[in-house]
Amino acid sequence: MARSGLEGFGRSLRRTDEIVVEATGNAMAVVRVLSPYVGRVIVANPMQVKAIAHARIKTDKIDAGVLAQLHASGFLPEVWVPDERTERLRRLVARRNQVVRHRTRVKNEVHGILQAHLVPKCPHADLFNRRGRAWLERQVLPDDERAAIARHIREIDRLAEDLADLDREIAQEAVDDVQVRRLQTITGVNAIVASGIIAAVGDIWRFREPQKLVSYFAINPCVRQSGLGLAQYGRISKHGRSHARAMLVEAAWAAAKAPGPLRAFFLRIRNKRGHQVTAVALARKLAVLIWHLLTKEQDYFWAHPALVAAKQRQLALKAARQASAVSVAAFRLTPTT
Repeated sequence: MARSGLEGFGRSLRRTDEIVVEATGNAMAVVRVLSPYVGRVIVANPMQVKAIAHARIKTDKIDAGVLAQLHASGFLPEVWVPDERTERLRRLVARRNQVVRHRTRVKNEVHGILQAHLVPKCPHADLFNRRGRAWLERQVLPDDERAAIARHIREIDRLAEDLADLDREIAQEAVDDVQVRRLQTITGVNAIVASGIIAAVGDIWRFREPQKLVSYFAINPCVRQSGLGLAQYGRISKHGRSHARAMLVEAAWAAAKAPGPLRAFFLRIRNKRGHQVTAVALARKLAVLIWHLLTKEQDYFWAHPALVAAKQRQLALKAARQASAVSVAAFRLTPTT
């Protein structure tokens, strides 16, 4: 699996050959190395291949034969291979998600130390802002625990710098993206959420209908039905892109707080099903809305022009670019009194 070995293998093939590889951590690198030598490199979904072909004896040779048979019969479950820009945006969004999760774990460790020593809840909104840290220094704690909290605080500050750098890189990729700008017209969708969704979706035209996109995000309920019996609907499948699904749910919570048809939908369903189920239902509605906006190349009808212009200006500032053009657009879009 070294680059030199793959290049040597590629030189032994013909331009009319086709290669099938299972999706792994380095599958995209294999695709880039072998693509110049053959007609096509196909990436297979290993989970779906496993569901189709069961084998008691599993070796690389048997697996290769199974992939060849599935491809020859037309039953090979393929994985869409993103272009270079989409792949880079996916990596940036994934790294940002890792940094956010790491920062959350470190913050929870600080809260765990305080809880272990019966320290009351911080009276300020954020324990890790200036006022919260000043309150934290006044608490009575053992010396070793205070030293541990100091290490955690330094780690949080370092992660905040990494997060700012990643936000700037994502903003530089998304500031001129028409699709990101279009998704920001939706209430509750900021630049980070829009970039994450665009990175996950890639080419919207590979989804023939909005239900395909809903299934891709795995926010569709599981259905069980046999014969003429009634269909039983359960929880969402969660067999899709988890990070993009979490972003949609986050956008749903934000949209539920702003006046508009999305909030009206949230309030109507909440009275029947509760907060959590309603948030997932609103995320599903957002996925359908995103499909229509991207395929029809239209902005959200209920968009707030001033809010959209503010989002674009903030995105331009994060990208460290001159925001004069965005400022002019914000001035034009702001309704006059």
